Amino acid sequence: MMATAQTAQGKTGIRRENTKLRGDYITLAHGSGGKAMRDLIDAVFVKIFNNSHLSKLNDQARLCLENFNSGSDRIAMTTDSYVVDPLFFSGGSIGSLAVNGTVNDLAVGGATPIALSCGVIIEEGLAIETLEKVVNEMKQAAVNADVNIVTGDTKVVHRGAADKLFINTAGIGVIPGGLDLTPENIRAGDLVITNGFIGDHGAAIVDARGELAMENTIKSDCRALNHLIQTMLRTCRDIRCLRDATRGGVATVLNEFAQAAKLCIHINEAALPIREEVKGMCEILGLDPLYLANEGKLIACVPAQQANKIIDIMRTDPAGENAGIIGEVAPSPKGIVVLSTMFGGNRIVDMLAGEQLPRIC
Repeated sequence: MMATAQTAQGKTGIRRENTKLRGDYITLAHGSGGKAMRDLIDAVFVKIFNNSHLSKLNDQARLCLENFNSGSDRIAMTTDSYVVDPLFFSGGSIGSLAVNGTVNDLAVGGATPIALSCGVIIEEGLAIETLEKVVNEMKQAAVNADVNIVTGDTKVVHRGAADKLFINTAGIGVIPGGLDLTPENIRAGDLVITNGFIGDHGAAIVDARGELAMENTIKSDCRALNHLIQTMLRTCRDIRCLRDATRGGVATVLNEFAQAAKLCIHINEAALPIREEVKGMCEILGLDPLYLANEGKLIACVPAQQANKIIDIMRTDPAGENAGIIGEVAPSPKGIVVLSTMFGGNRIVDMLAGEQLPRIC
């Protein structure tokens, strides 16, 4: 775990108790595959993540097949890398973001997360206290999502070769038999719903970078959605599709839906849940909240006759307490997203051509 070199792991694969690190900062020796690296793994990752799979320090996690057989017929797998700047922001950190983002990528496919990996690239000179704080936030996010981090890797690069800390997480989960969440299932007449305020994460990162003197701190929506999604699916197995609106925001997800289904998605500007602070920031910077990143928001297309039932159950979960309908699906124009504005007009919401904000996740 957390190393590829045999010398860093030893033959027994048992964590040494009460390992203490020398010094307060990461050095190249912590990535050498030797004793300093083993000490870092023991004192930070294994100590904090603390589960039986990890503590064996094998080159792989060995998971019982019974975890994959409870009414499931497919395994879902995903991976993502996180380079957010700054490492900490209101509502989260690169650590919680890495766990929640990967859990959500599994959950929107209908999968129940089983296990995650954690790969870290650390810049020489990073404070060990900072690394410990990030890893503790990863641990808490994993606990909240009911998933274990079971394997991983550690690399250290020269000062200036990275920006403090990058994290890669991969995840595996199981999908129940008969469940197929895909945009091709969308039908004309379906309704589009979301679980709450959009654009919070992107706005929180701008705020954390100190680019604006905001009177009220904007908090990221960074959170795991797997429990909310499982509740939704228990309520309605006929949900057409789900997607988490991360980079590219809600606009990108809706365009992907419209193009895959070859239908038109109409959204109502007045129904879009956007905080006043986020609106104000977007007005100042010339940004569109529809394209701002989210890290705890899903977009779903659902049968119209079941939409209210689904929303009612979503609102019983803290992750869905502001759930609501934001649009509907129409036969044409095919592959297009149309916004009905509060002034009575319509405008096309296209795919984002570039990136509004770099390094937001």
